[in-house]
Amino acid sequence: MRIALTGSSGKLGTVVARELRAAGHDVFGLDVRGERGPGFVQVDLTDYGQVVDALTAVNDQHDGFDALVHLAAIPAPGIRSDIATFHNNMASTFNVFWAATRLGIRRIVYASSETVLGLPFDVPPPYIPVDEEYAPRPESVYSLVKTLEERLAVELVQWNPELSITALRFSNVMVPEDYADFPFDDDARARKWNLWGYIDARDGAQAVQRALETAPAGFDAFIIAAADTVMTRPNAELVAEVFPGVATHGDLGENTTLLSIDKARRLLGYEPEHSWRDGR
Repeated sequence: MRIALTGSSGKLGTVVARELRAAGHDVFGLDVRGERGPGFVQVDLTDYGQVVDALTAVNDQHDGFDALVHLAAIPAPGIRSDIATFHNNMASTFNVFWAATRLGIRRIVYASSETVLGLPFDVPPPYIPVDEEYAPRPESVYSLVKTLEERLAVELVQWNPELSITALRFSNVMVPEDYADFPFDDDARARKWNLWGYIDARDGAQAVQRALETAPAGFDAFIIAAADTVMTRPNAELVAEVFPGVATHGDLGENTTLLSIDKARRLLGYEPEHSWRDGR
């Protein structure tokens, strides 16, 4: 496929671009910053005119796209003010989605967030492992935007029945260089904010590719996490210490992810291949 990739200069975006190209796709990066060169253009995604123009044609580098991967955003709460986060992320996503549908791009995969699950879980989750079955519980403006983006996608596919939009609720993105800091066993509460989860960027790229290749028309959302936690301490011990009284569903496993990826495995064919335990 010929794929437009927003946020191509980011931590996850650089890995997604590399992995999609390795899989044979033609990837064109769109980001507010990055090095000029073939397959990339600087775009302010909060400016709808720039988005439409960049998705339509850029000199002779492309003349349209088969699919869109939207990763660009202020990537977490607390980086910029709440209002700046809302204005940037909500406008960017609306502009990208709206321009794509106007230009006939019928396959969109984008970065939602684990934060819609109720992070940082100061209010305990309804059960553990968490999954996609309960309604979003935003606890920050950043997460509120992610929730609104998912709702936007729901409405757009109702208006455009042939449109496919897949929301990937990525966990905390890691690259191999980050693994020197693992595990986080000294304080169970230090990483309780996302149930001790993470996602290797290479597996994040795999999830993007699976969604591009397999997602049907309509909207769906998937938790995307590694197969394990950031801890060596057993899950049962962690949950008993930090979330006593929260219901548990099934066998928690020794160090199995508590951000359930069962749905992504079942419907996308997603299967994590990388772990901090491998040391690389």
